[in-house]
Amino acid sequence: MEHIALYRAWRPQSFQDMVGQQHIIRTLQNAIREQRLSHAYLFSGPRGTGKTSAAKILAKAVNCEKGPAPEPCNDCDSCRRITAGAVMDVLEIDAASNRGVEEIRDLREKVKYAPTEVRQKVYIIDEVHMLTTEAFNALLKTLEEPPSHVMFILATTEPHRLPATVISRCQRFDFRRVSLEEQSGRLKLICEQEGIAAEDEAIQYIARLSDGGMRDALSILDQIASFSDGHVSYQQVLNMTGGIPSQQFAAIAKTLIEGDVGGMLQLIEGLMQEGKSADKCMENLLYYFRDLLMIKMVPQADKMTERVLDLEDFGEMAEAFTRSQLFRIIDTLNQYQTEMKYALQPQTLFEVALLKLCSIPQHEEAAQPQAAPSAAAGSADSHSEIQQLRRQLAELEKKLERAMQGGLSGSGQDADNKGSRPASRAAAPRVSSKAKLPSGLDRYVAQRSSPEFTAVQSKWSQVLQGVKDEKITIHAWFVNGEPVSVLEDAVLVAFKNDIHRETTEKPANKQLIEMVMERVLGSPYRLVTMMLKDWNDNVEGIAADPSKEEPFQLVPGSEEESGGKEPWVDEALQMFGDDLVIVKE
Repeated sequence: MEHIALYRAWRPQSFQDMVGQQHIIRTLQNAIREQRLSHAYLFSGPRGTGKTSAAKILAKAVNCEKGPAPEPCNDCDSCRRITAGAVMDVLEIDAASNRGVEEIRDLREKVKYAPTEVRQKVYIIDEVHMLTTEAFNALLKTLEEPPSHVMFILATTEPHRLPATVISRCQRFDFRRVSLEEQSGRLKLICEQEGIAAEDEAIQYIARLSDGGMRDALSILDQIASFSDGHVSYQQVLNMTGGIPSQQFAAIAKTLIEGDVGGMLQLIEGLMQEGKSADKCMENLLYYFRDLLMIKMVPQADKMTERVLDLEDFGEMAEAFTRSQLFRIIDTLNQYQTEMKYALQPQTLFEVALLKLCSIPQHEEAAQPQAAPSAAAGSADSHSEIQQLRRQLAELEKKLERAMQGGLSGSGQDADNKGSRPASRAAAPRVSSKAKLPSGLDRYVAQRSSPEFTAVQSKWSQVLQGVKDEKITIHAWFVNGEPVSVLEDAVLVAFKNDIHRETTEKPANKQLIEMVMERVLGSPYRLVTMMLKDWNDNVEGIAADPSKEEPFQLVPGSEEESGGKEPWVDEALQMFGDDLVIVKE
C-alpha cells in the first residue's frame, strides 16, 4: 500500500480533531447551531495551524446531509465527497496560481449559479494575499453581497497584505501557534496509532522545532521515524535535525563564565566537526541565554519558554550569571548574528563573538561598585544639586559680562519689547558703532557660526514639523524662512519674500512658533525676523571689511536720561530680575 505522509493522513476531519484553536472552533460551532453563519470568513495565522483544514470542515458541516450540524458526520455521501475533493460546488482555489483579474472575473460569473450537488456553494481561496490589486477590486462587490447560496472562506498567512476593504467584509479569525503541550499530546497519540516508539524528550524537541505548526511537527516525525525504523530517540532527533543538546550549551556557558579561551575554542571546533552550522549555533545559543535570563528574572519562568527541559540545571546555570552579564551577552550575540548574515566566513564571527564574551564576567566583577549607604547617597545628591546651581550662576555671570562689554541695547530683539518695559526703568544707553549695519545686527552676524546656532540648526526640521502639527497654515508661511543666527534667547530667521515674513510676524502666529521652539529646543526662545537679502548684504560686508565687526561702544547718557543710575545696571535688572542682581559701589 502506498505510504501517505503523516500530515496528510492525520489531517483533521472534524472540529474535535483540531488542535489548539478552541476559541475559533467554539465560535463556528455556535454560529452553525444558531444559524448565524456569515457569507465571508477570513482565516489568518502562521503556517500549519489548521486554516485550510478548518475551512474544509466548515464546508462539510454546512453541507452535511444530517445537518447543518456543529460537527460533520463524515459518513454521508456529501461529507465523503467533500473530503475527497470531488464536489464541484466546494471549490478550493490556490490564489498563488490564480492571482489575476481574469480568474476572479470567471469566479464572479459562476457564483450566480445555484449549487447542483450540495446545499451551499463554498469557495475556499488559499493564500489570498497573493491576489493582485485588480483581482481584489473585482472580488469586492461579490464578496460584500454574494448570493444567499454562496460562502467565501479566505485563508492567508499574511493578513497585513490584504486591503482593508476586503478585511472589513469578512468575519476574521486569527489562528494561533499550537502550544508545546498540545503538540506533544497530539504527537504521542499519533505515535501510538502508527506504532512508533518515541521518547518523551524526542517528542518535546520535535514540537519545539516546529515553532507552533502542527504540520511541520508531523513532517519532522515522519522523517525521523523513517530513519530510525520506528524508534525515535532524542539523540536521533538531534542528529537528523542538526540540533544541539542543552548539555553542550551548558558547557559553553560554563567555559564563558570561567573565561577559558582555550576551552571555548575547543568547544567551537567540536561543534563544527559534528557538522553544525555557525548561524544555527548562534541562534540556539541566543535562545539558551534568553531562557537563562527569564529563569533568573521571573519566578516560574519555565512556563514562558518551551525550550527548558531540565529546570534545575537551568536554574543553577542562571545563578552563575548576573543580570547585567546576561543582558550584555544577549546583546553581543544579537549584534554578531546580524553581521553573520552578510559574512563570507560566519564561523569566524561565531568564534570572535564567544571569545569576546569570555572577557565579560571578569570585566563586570571589576566594574561593579559596592552599594553605598543611604546617607552617602543623599550627600551625593546634595553635591550634584550644588554643582548644578554653580553652573547656572556661572552662566548668568557670563551673560551679564557680555552685556556690559558688548552693549546692552540696540539689538533687534529688544525693539520688540520696548513697549512692555516698566516705567520705573531707566532709559537705555545710547549706542554708536562704526559699522554701517542696522542696530544690533552685527552681533547676530558674529554669532552666525556659534555652537548655540549649530544646535538650533540641527533641530530646525523638528521645529518645522512641530509647527506643521500645530497648524499647517502657519507652517506654509514659516517654512519659507531659514534660521541664520542665534543671539542669547533669540533666533533670527531670514525670509526671501516679504509677505511670508509679515504673516509669520503676526502675534498669534509668532506666539505659536515660539511655543514650538521652546518645546523642541528645550528652553524659551524668541523669534526675530528679517529679509534674507539684507542679511546676505551685511554678511558680505563683514567679509569684505573685517573692521566692521568692531564691538559696540557705550556712550553714557546724562544723569537725567539715566535716572541717576548706571545704564547697564538698569539693563541687568531688566534681564535678570531684582532677585538675582546685587549692586555694589
